[in-house]
Amino acid sequence: MTEQVVRAAGCVLWRAAGADVELALVHRPKYDDWSWPKGKLKPGEDPLQGAVREVLEETGMHCVPGAALPTARYVAAGRPKVVHYWEARATVGSFEPNREVDEVLWLPPDAARERLTHEWDRPLVDAFLAVRREG
Repeated sequence: MTEQVVRAAGCVLWRAAGADVELALVHRPKYDDWSWPKGKLKPGEDPLQGAVREVLEETGMHCVPGAALPTARYVAAGRPKVVHYWEARATVGSFEPNREVDEVLWLPPDAARERLTHEWDRPLVDAFLAVRREG
């Protein structure tokens, strides 16, 4: 029997911090990890719509999505997982701890790269910075 791929989507959520940017990382107490805001797609849900929904659910922030970033592929809980990502500018909102996420950190890109728990999340920092350089 072939294991069904878990489909998910999320964003590298950012905000201006003077001349620089800060990236949002979420802490999930269930896994005790730091990652990008992301989550499983609902049946038939468009990945971009799912990414924006997950950002709002996990961070309390509305966002304006921009460029697509590389898709992450890895195994989670014994099942293959595919996560589609976009860079997204935070607009308005505020974080309230919830059952999935108990903390959000806004960090400069280098600090975010260091704080991310999973190796597969780190290349998205460089992909985001490349998109920012390209304008």
